[in-house]
Amino acid sequence: MASPKFHMAFRKYHRWLGFFLAGIMGVYAISGILLIFRPTDILKYDQVQTKQLEANLSGEELLPLLKMRGSKVTSENADEIVLNVGKYDKATGEATVSKKDYPIVLAKMVKLHKATNNSPLFWLNISFGLGLLFFVISAFLMFIPKLPMYKNGLKIAGIGAIVAVLTVVFGS
Repeated sequence: MASPKFHMAFRKYHRWLGFFLAGIMGVYAISGILLIFRPTDILKYDQVQTKQLEANLSGEELLPLLKMRGSKVTSENADEIVLNVGKYDKATGEATVSKKDYPIVLAKMVKLHKATNNSPLFWLNISFGLGLLFFVISAFLMFIPKLPMYKNGLKIAGIGAIVAVLTVVFGS
């Protein structure tokens, strides 16, 4: 059995890492809540962009150049192409498109939350995940295993794991 000094050391590391990760957890919590409402336009505003492209493009040639998911040609005539996200002037090659997006600070937070292994931000995500894993393990090392608080903690953690598994299985 480990000594009380061992358990007190884990309490200290748990507390220090907890204070450090509190700021990161706040950012992840806010960006996670925003991602839940991603299909809606909550907190988003219109951003209008003008892009200079080649002149006299057809609708089929234009859409891949815009690189906007969900864009479609609604009408086309000799002078312009009208899109569901803007318009393209065939004579000048100027495309004016509009999309809804978060303000810059919120957009960066969402990008952080959605980082993949192709992004340099993924190291922060991995570090954060490892920090949370340390919390899981150190929570059980902060108390002496013979104490009732430890045994109750195991029961509550087991209930939490069961609720999470049931939510994933039946909630999706």
